[in-house]
Amino acid sequence: MLEFDHIAIAARNLEEGAAWLHERLGAVLQAGGKHPQLGTHNMLLSLGAREYLELIAMDPDSGPITGPGWFGLKDFDASPCIAGWVLRQSPLEADTATTVAEVSRGDLRWRITLPKSGQMPGSGTIPMRIDWGNGPHPADHLPHHGFRLTGLDVQCPERLVMPVSDSRIRVSVGAPGFTARIATPRGEVVL
Repeated sequence: MLEFDHIAIAARNLEEGAAWLHERLGAVLQAGGKHPQLGTHNMLLSLGAREYLELIAMDPDSGPITGPGWFGLKDFDASPCIAGWVLRQSPLEADTATTVAEVSRGDLRWRITLPKSGQMPGSGTIPMRIDWGNGPHPADHLPHHGFRLTGLDVQCPERLVMPVSDSRIRVSVGAPGFTARIATPRGEVVL
């Protein structure tokens, strides 16, 4: 069974993305870390137990990356937006459009399916998969400020069949896109 893990918000840089999210959610994101092998860095916001929102951008201090990167960030030049979603799966199974990468940062260790093209099919609407193994989860380290995912609508260009038993997630066929509803201390916000 697959479980919701996190949504990824792409931005040209973390400062722009953090300001965009603060304006909408009233949230101050926590520093995440760097992914040197992928040339990215991130900031995080807890969405509850074992769930979070990830703001991700190319790291200007990183050297050139040799692979395609992820979430389409290598060539990203738009306003911040939801670029993808990630589901937990153990044991991890990669589909034909992905490879499995072993990634680590501090005490976090995970395996994740990375798209061979740099972006999951359907403009990111096909979810990446992640396995945290027996170690900690990023949300374990984040303060909880009352933000929760209350709904995620994913529109895929093709029918997506996967066992996600989460009533908050609705997947339909249509032009690729996302709508996330997040409960905040100021009320529900739609991204």
